[in-house]
Amino acid sequence: MKKFSEVLASLENSDHIQKIELAKADGSNAGLIENKPGSQGSVKVYHHLLKKWGSINKDAATDGLEIYAEHTQDAEENPGKHPNIDRLFEVIETGDVLTVSIIEASN
Repeated sequence: MKKFSEVLASLENSDHIQKIELAKADGSNAGLIENKPGSQGSVKVYHHLLKKWGSINKDAATDGLEIYAEHTQDAEENPGKHPNIDRLFEVIETGDVLTVSIIEASN
């Protein structure tokens, strides 16, 4: 199994993204991922999932859990420690589809 850092290095650059906003089908807020230390990897993952799947649905969430590699197991064992992974578990469990809005960084 590849490590998260190896998979992350293969994903498209996301430096142009300031933040990612996630919403549920009813328009309510489902999360915010800012492109800052500690969440830059998640910005890359969610950006990749958006480009590949068009939204965060069950297939995208399953793909995301594979990308997170060893962090997925840590998230299972420590709920709340990895909120961006926990969100993917929730999508799989509930069947909710999240829309993704990319907010570009201003220069």
